[in-house]
Amino acid sequence: MSRPLVIDARLNAYRQGGIARYTQALVHHMVRQAPDEDWLVLTHRRMAQWPDAAVRTLRAWTPPHHRWEQLSLPLELLRARPRLLHSPDFIPPLRRCYPAVITVHDLAFRLFPEILDAAAKRYYGQIDAAVRSASRIIVDSHSTAADLTRLLDVDPARLHVIHLATDMQPLSVVPDEERQIGAHTLRAGQFMTFVSTIEPRKNIPMLLQAMRVVVERQPRTAYRLVLAGNRGWLDSEVFALIKELRLDAVVLFAEAPSDAEVRWLLSACRCYVNPSRYEGFGLPALEALACGAPALVSNASSLPEVVGDAALLLPPDDVQAWADSIERLWHDGDLRAELRRRGPAQAATFSWQRTAAQTLAVYRAALSAAE
Repeated sequence: MSRPLVIDARLNAYRQGGIARYTQALVHHMVRQAPDEDWLVLTHRRMAQWPDAAVRTLRAWTPPHHRWEQLSLPLELLRARPRLLHSPDFIPPLRRCYPAVITVHDLAFRLFPEILDAAAKRYYGQIDAAVRSASRIIVDSHSTAADLTRLLDVDPARLHVIHLATDMQPLSVVPDEERQIGAHTLRAGQFMTFVSTIEPRKNIPMLLQAMRVVVERQPRTAYRLVLAGNRGWLDSEVFALIKELRLDAVVLFAEAPSDAEVRWLLSACRCYVNPSRYEGFGLPALEALACGAPALVSNASSLPEVVGDAALLLPPDDVQAWADSIERLWHDGDLRAELRRRGPAQAATFSWQRTAAQTLAVYRAALSAAE
């Protein structure tokens, strides 16, 4: 009886974005590229069914990030007898008798420890042991690879940079089309879009300061900024600053938008803005380019690697530069048209097929080294 390649997808029972989307896309494309392999997806009992019914699954009792995970998960995996285990959520079982591949998406928890609660500190506090234990380490960007070398002293030779991708396609939006998103009625071409969790490293206060500048410069211009995402750590400071800067009528919050709503917000916006101080990859920026959104993006961490020359890059803490560029892009139709042309071409340089093929190559290298 063959022993399977196991992908730990328990997190998908609890979350839908980020790592969960990466795991689902990876499984989908790897299974189709290597149909003769014995694949097994480890899910959690909370998930009724894996989205792809053709993929064999094993339902675990141990929730992701559980305090007893390092004891109970290896026992549950005894049933699977893995030939290899991939942990897309950073931390593998540290006691095991098979090779493990891990994906480290970013080191935000090291750079911004204030974002962690006690449970997160315990879980991500295992990262040093995880990178020592792993047979191979996948990272989403060269920026994250540099962070692992600098912050965790990982040998660069052990790191495999494999970019993410997106299947998002632009919607056809008619001029002045209106859509209800949450409590707000939005008109195509008359708003800017920010998509992400509302948390400190996303640098939203700087963006709000820039919005205050452009509003004061041109009070007759109907600027609108839509903050689309989930509420996160210390988000109350953002909402307090909106009131303090008198931007209540300018900045609109669309909480927990659906994938369809995000697609419309990126396809219909006048421009997309991402002032983040730190990203392991920056998937929303890639999705914005794929949807043809003219983009203003921070030149920090991995973002230049993702957007290339298809966006305007700005220092994350230069309020005046952001104000100037928001004003310019809002009023310069030719520049918006040029960025709309460049964005989808840049997004097309990333593909899940390539991500899957490169990940399969890492698996095979780990298996070969373990023989």
